[in-house]
Amino acid sequence: MKIVSAQGMREIDRATTEQSGIPSSALMENAGAAVATFALKRYPLARRVTVLCGKGNNGGDGFVAARKLAEAGREVQVVLLAEANEVGGDASLMLRRLPFAPRAVRSLGELHDEAIRSLFGADLLVDAILGTGFRPPVSDLYAEAIALVNCGTNSVLAVDIPSGADADAMGRQSGPIARADSIVTFTAPRPAHVFGALTRGVVVIASIGSPQEVIHSSLQLNLSTPQDMVDLLAARAVDANKGTYGHVLVVGGSLGKAGAPAMTGFAALRAGAGLATVATARSVMLTVAAFHPELMTDPLTETEEGTISLRALEYGGLDRMTEGKTVLALGPGLSRHPETTAFVHAFVARTVAPLVLDADGLNAFADCPEKLNGELRPLIITPHPGEMAHLCNCSVAEVQASRMQMARSFAHEHEVTVVLKGHRTLVATPGGEVWVNPTGNPGMATGGTGDVLTGMIAGCVAQNPGRALEATVLAVYLHGLAGDLASDQVGERSLVASDLIRAVPDAIRKTQSHCSGEWVEFHA
Repeated sequence: MKIVSAQGMREIDRATTEQSGIPSSALMENAGAAVATFALKRYPLARRVTVLCGKGNNGGDGFVAARKLAEAGREVQVVLLAEANEVGGDASLMLRRLPFAPRAVRSLGELHDEAIRSLFGADLLVDAILGTGFRPPVSDLYAEAIALVNCGTNSVLAVDIPSGADADAMGRQSGPIARADSIVTFTAPRPAHVFGALTRGVVVIASIGSPQEVIHSSLQLNLSTPQDMVDLLAARAVDANKGTYGHVLVVGGSLGKAGAPAMTGFAALRAGAGLATVATARSVMLTVAAFHPELMTDPLTETEEGTISLRALEYGGLDRMTEGKTVLALGPGLSRHPETTAFVHAFVARTVAPLVLDADGLNAFADCPEKLNGELRPLIITPHPGEMAHLCNCSVAEVQASRMQMARSFAHEHEVTVVLKGHRTLVATPGGEVWVNPTGNPGMATGGTGDVLTGMIAGCVAQNPGRALEATVLAVYLHGLAGDLASDQVGERSLVASDLIRAVPDAIRKTQSHCSGEWVEFHA
């Protein structure tokens, strides 16, 4: 799903009207109806509803929502923060369709009238004061109305965006902004919906009639949603076999770090790969095999310290190891032993199958990132901010301050797909497109969750080797959703990586069930 700017959204609305013949008033009617539908579903016990409206199109959406909620039997009041004759365009039409007169408020004194202030105590406030076309500063009247909204303890549903927020901002915002327990926006999200932490609840993106062919974004930004993944989660053929879904080779592990590659291999199977083999240092092979009987193992020559040796590639070792494998995953639990680092360099330089590179596989290139190049085959790297800082020779703070730019630049320069982990994990391509992942939670900040992600990416790519980018986006989404489901079960504080693997089947089922939902929603 495209992430669009406020100006881009205006262009989409205009193109919808001009190219598809859908009147702008119909788009407003559909938008207000979507708000009402969500309100009725999400706040079924809210009998008294106050809709706060400005004089622009956002207020017009609010007028429609108020009418629909009244028709559904709710006790609805509309507070209009303007004179009725100041309302123009389609909003004026929707105001005339209201079955009751709004309470017009034109000054701070009127806003603080006891009768008006009592309306702010309704079970549900619908904030339709300012929309995504707003640019600071907020007028005194609107700022005071926002303050009254923020003083309450009732539920607040924002129409399009919380009043006072800058739709194009990608970080923290200043100035008066209305609180929101949920947001209903339309057609496509704006940057602030995804990056702005504007609500404590969900952001809903409702379709209001704009055809897909007019939805374009100059931002080269996309939000990962179940609807984008429907093809990759289609039902399996009745005559399928394990070879149909690919064979993942995981190369990793060392003395004391056997769990990492074992989790990676098993996560690949949970993601749907047909087969998974873990190639690891000989002394830890039995430990890896003991974790999951479904994993095959391949013992490799090791150093005296129990890490994989460069000699593992001698006498046709690389060809034997990779023969028949669909996708390779290199790095979990490898260690930074100098000889193992040399093994990594040789392995990456000589393999042509799709490769997922993580952990110490990435750290091996900290001093020579120029050796990373995905021109000849899909190369997917999965750094956390610390690993990205090593690759870019900068600080973690610098990475976090410009995550988008860092991911895009590295992907372009090295012809790789960059999965930059963290809150709102980014998947960046060499062409500049970025997918933003909306799933996941702070409980996933625990050892091993990155190993699980590597396995899930490898497993998804193994099933779709010709669609490595889409498979990567799917894996990142499922990984975060598995973390969310696991957190629901054990809590963020107690969550461990193996909990994610157990939750993957439910994450897949939930994503499949939401592929054709009436709207898209994600947690801010």
